[in-house]
Amino acid sequence: MNRRISIITAAYAPLSDYFAETIASVQAQELPAGWELEWLVQEDGEIPTLAARVADIECVNYASNDAHTGIAATRNLALTRATGDIVQVLDHDDVLLPGALLRLLPIFDDSSVHWVVGQADDYLPDGSRRTYESALPYGKVMAGVVNNWAIEHGGNWPIHCAGLLMRTQLVRAFGGWGGTPVDDDIVMFSALSECVDGYNAPDTTWLYRIHDRQTHKSAQWRERSSDGRRIALQRVQALRTVGLRATGDLTIGAPREPMQVGRAAKDDADGRAWWKS
Repeated sequence: MNRRISIITAAYAPLSDYFAETIASVQAQELPAGWELEWLVQEDGEIPTLAARVADIECVNYASNDAHTGIAATRNLALTRATGDIVQVLDHDDVLLPGALLRLLPIFDDSSVHWVVGQADDYLPDGSRRTYESALPYGKVMAGVVNNWAIEHGGNWPIHCAGLLMRTQLVRAFGGWGGTPVDDDIVMFSALSECVDGYNAPDTTWLYRIHDRQTHKSAQWRERSSDGRRIALQRVQALRTVGLRATGDLTIGAPREPMQVGRAAKDDADGRAWWKS
């Protein structure tokens, strides 16, 4: 059976001006032998309008929230539908460069690597690109190293979480994206990277689009950013205090069939007695 990558994109129609380029970049991806792709597009907002834009793309599995729930909940709803061994975050205004998955997925052949990230250039409004030197050395990144750097640099992380590839079952084990109004990805990744090793690839594999309507430029994001990063640091501190480490076979992929869920017994008149039957 082929291995599978699940790309998770939280989309929002009022901010979807650049979605067409994101779509084209996913369609242009080549995969290593033995891999297949599913793209989980989860649309936030009370009035979804993006389904038609991805309807004819074979690898897309689209769903809408039919409510405005925010980016963390939207990503987690997409995660419930993921059947891939690996999940990748891809925002609906960013771009995967040609060959990105072809270069990054084989790194997971090393069973001791549980997250991978490629380098990102800023994608500027005039179409030009701005490069950055990686804050961490390239290659294997041992558990806890990313968080040590963040602690030493005022709660700023040296890994760009908007481009992460991670083992799906580990993302689920660490609670998915944090239920916070901001920095939900850092809240999750701080815990995951504290307990497992990853890999910082030297290849530039994606473009992080810079524009005036980016979510992190909103007033709420600016006001709450310190809260999100503080929560992430508290998670790291808690994990170190209790000494948690991920063990077992961490390479087991996600089940290919959806988890079956029964009725919500608490909503029934006799809901409190459901366990007696």
